[in-house]
Amino acid sequence: MSKGTFKIDKEKLEVTQERIFDAPIERLWRAYTDPEQIPKWWGPAYLKTVVDKMEVRVGGKWRFIQTEPSGKEHAFNGVYKVVDKPTRLSDTFEYEPVPGHILLETFMFEEDGRKTKLTAISKFASIEDLEGMMAMDMQEGATESQERLAKLVEGS
Repeated sequence: MSKGTFKIDKEKLEVTQERIFDAPIERLWRAYTDPEQIPKWWGPAYLKTVVDKMEVRVGGKWRFIQTEPSGKEHAFNGVYKVVDKPTRLSDTFEYEPVPGHILLETFMFEEDGRKTKLTAISKFASIEDLEGMMAMDMQEGATESQERLAKLVEGS
């Protein structure tokens, strides 16, 4: 299992994560598209994640709510733009406490034997949005999510 990469490109207003998972593509696709799987890996482990809505189809909406141990809630939402099973998934992403700052997420799944390479690209509308997400520990949260995802799909 590789630990993956996390690259920030301020000129392109993009953050790219890549990682190779020791799991078949179908298992990784299911982790991203099954509402029962999302709470097992999405976000930091200390938060409880609830899938409020998840309509995995072009134009379908999603909404996840995370709750801190103190009870404070964080909600996220978006709309699916591309659903090309099992190789590509794209959606918008908005953190509800900071409305109007919407980014585009694209997830590409490439199978290589029993392993699957995941490339996740987050495209921001402005440098301020990108820097704002980085200031809110985007890298730490995304990296922890991928660690949790690896444990789920790799069965370790």
